[in-house]
Amino acid sequence: MKNLHRSLLAMAAIAAFTAPALADSQVQLFGIVDAGLLSQSKSRTGGSQTRVETSGLRQSVWGLKGSEDLGGGLKAFFNLESHFDVDTGALHGSGDTAGSGTIMFRRQANLGLSGDWGSVTIGRQYGPALLAHLGTEPRAFKEQFSNLYAWAYNQLEPLAGSTAVNTNNDVGIFFKNAIQYRNTLGPVTFGVLYSLGEQAGNTSKNTAYAVGAAYNGPVVLSASYQAMKDLTTGNRNIEHAGLGGAVPFGAFTFKINWLQGKNSNSDGLPTSRVDAYSGGVDWKWSQANTATLAYYDDKDKRNSEDHTRNLVLSNDYALSKRTTLYAQAAFVDAKSQASLKTSIVADGSFAPGQKTTFLNVGINHTF
Repeated sequence: MKNLHRSLLAMAAIAAFTAPALADSQVQLFGIVDAGLLSQSKSRTGGSQTRVETSGLRQSVWGLKGSEDLGGGLKAFFNLESHFDVDTGALHGSGDTAGSGTIMFRRQANLGLSGDWGSVTIGRQYGPALLAHLGTEPRAFKEQFSNLYAWAYNQLEPLAGSTAVNTNNDVGIFFKNAIQYRNTLGPVTFGVLYSLGEQAGNTSKNTAYAVGAAYNGPVVLSASYQAMKDLTTGNRNIEHAGLGGAVPFGAFTFKINWLQGKNSNSDGLPTSRVDAYSGGVDWKWSQANTATLAYYDDKDKRNSEDHTRNLVLSNDYALSKRTTLYAQAAFVDAKSQASLKTSIVADGSFAPGQKTTFLNVGINHTF
């Protein structure tokens, strides 16, 4: 009985010392689950197809994030975010180099400090370039039928058989071994990121850097640039730039965006230059409904047959703050050599040299 009494006193003492620390820190489980049906009139193999589609509106993810108040306006924070497919339950594949294995926290695995001076984040994380254009891309980089894919596939050159490699770059969206500074000054939010190459005897090979900024005033303006250097030669093998703008007018928001992806092989010789032009309008026609009309024209200037023209019409219906029903249709007019680099379709499953119609309906829930 005496031993039990001592154990209880010890536990009470531990609780007394740890309770203030727990009160000062916050950890949150969060995520998105998104699934639906997608039907298309033609496929690359020729026939029509209908399938269960994961992540039509937004990517399905789960994660943990937390922060601790260190006093004096200083906070410590962390982010762990994983990407999965609802149709199979499997982890979503990454754009990491061959041999990287299965990436549990593909989207984020980082730690940082923040204060009145901004924030510094270390680890795997979103780059500032894509974040800059969320307010000006016509469909806010929705997971299906947007220039999220012209962005990603133009920064994943190994899909096209190039010898160029940068092991820190996952489709130009996520960066490993990275340090990023972010801040908001008045109406301008910006970020600067650098990924260390980690190559012995050379501080340039395999590095990546990115900058992005957005002005959020009466109108929204965005700009970005990022580049990656080859693992072996140190040549700049990927360059990506973007500009955008958005203008609200009552229930409408008009948007325009330009993205350019330039790729070179490991010897520095150009292999592609894709210009992706887009424009669109959001119409909030009721408290719960937002309709979007968007047009995308994506073309490789080094190969005129790698070209798609795309029209997208969609409507999002908010059942609640956390649950959305959506319906979206895309009409893809693709030239004979249209590839992933000019695709707004997640898996590039349109029919080259033909016109393909897609219809996607689904439900998106956040927690």
